[in-house]
Amino acid sequence: MLIGKKAVDQYLDTGSIQEVVVEGLSSQLLDGKRILFIIPDGTRSMPMPAMFDIINQELLGRVEKLDYLVALGTHQKMNDAQLSKLVGQNVQDGRVGQVHIYNHEWDRSDTFVQIGVLPAAMISEKTNGMLSEDVPIRINKLIFEYDHIIICGPVFPHEVVGFSGGNKYFIPGIAGPEIINFTHWLGALITNYKIIGTPTTPIRAIINEAAAFIRKPVSCISLVVTHKGVAGIFFGTALEAWAAAAELSARTHIIYVDTPFKRVLSVMPRLYDDLWTAAKGMYKMEPVIADGGEVIIFAPHISEVSYTHGKIIDEIGYHCRDYFVKQWDKYKHYPSGVLAHSTHLRGMGEFDPITMIETPRIQVTLATAIPPERCHQIGVGYLNPAIVNLADWENQEQEGILLVPQAGEMLYRLRNPEIQDQFTKKEF
Repeated sequence: MLIGKKAVDQYLDTGSIQEVVVEGLSSQLLDGKRILFIIPDGTRSMPMPAMFDIINQELLGRVEKLDYLVALGTHQKMNDAQLSKLVGQNVQDGRVGQVHIYNHEWDRSDTFVQIGVLPAAMISEKTNGMLSEDVPIRINKLIFEYDHIIICGPVFPHEVVGFSGGNKYFIPGIAGPEIINFTHWLGALITNYKIIGTPTTPIRAIINEAAAFIRKPVSCISLVVTHKGVAGIFFGTALEAWAAAAELSARTHIIYVDTPFKRVLSVMPRLYDDLWTAAKGMYKMEPVIADGGEVIIFAPHISEVSYTHGKIIDEIGYHCRDYFVKQWDKYKHYPSGVLAHSTHLRGMGEFDPITMIETPRIQVTLATAIPPERCHQIGVGYLNPAIVNLADWENQEQEGILLVPQAGEMLYRLRNPEIQDQFTKKEF
């Protein structure tokens, strides 16, 4: 049974959000059970402090155990100070009173258990023959210490699965590297341009198939959030709550424009602390950048490419998909999830293995604290952030120039994609 509310005029108040959460939790047989919530990290807009308060008020005293697991994927672990900011209460040694908040330890193989395998035949069917291999499903074994799992997180347009949320909190959120790398590389092969903001994708289908191996009761709270507030909240199964939120997200998080832009300045908020996460300033803008245009990621606070994968990116750089595909023997030993990130940031393009000439469709430039020599090393442009005056970028849309404040969550798309030139319309 789906329970939910959508904002009629502006945004839902805390009381309306609480009504959905309380009604949803009351609909489940949770009394005396061990309950684990799977929640986002600090790189998503989410009223987690309010949700933390509501959930704890409703369940503490009713359930035997109540804990939280942060679905990091392969993001860096959160310390107590960061967790305190995330949940809005003082966290000490990973605890708020009797409630434990765990980091997903993606880099520790002993924290996983294999729950199944996605067979090559099914993979081939779901991907129309693009890939065909057995994919083991390993997942954080902590979830099997609980009686009921509840996903709680926002839904946004997403570069790998189309829309985030739902079962994505299992895979890649708390999954092992094999299926993380597989799903991200599949997304890279299809390209961000085609996937982002699309509700039905091969990757979403595969994630749902993998999540079905979790033989535990699972519920889901899916929210649609902007920087200004909560537009909707839904409680139900991981499939139905996500589907309702994705439909609302498509109407909330996608901005349609009539013509592509020559230059875009994506101003990244501080919730993104490295380029790995701030790359969303490119993903969400790629569909509306004209051929030969430029997207600038403006984030003076960012000094690191990736806290977890930076050394690998320094080796491989940022390249279009075919740069890796046409030199697969050279790059196949690298984690394909990192290769996928590389192609997502660099965007669509062509590569000639004979001339070794790579032709990206657009230019990606960093206006960050990452120094120019490192930008050159990894294959992106550099712009000194100190010389960027945001006022110079305002109200320039008629000139093909766009300023995007608080970039990373709103997806921009062309209202009529047929106006994009022939390069963009190629089958990749």
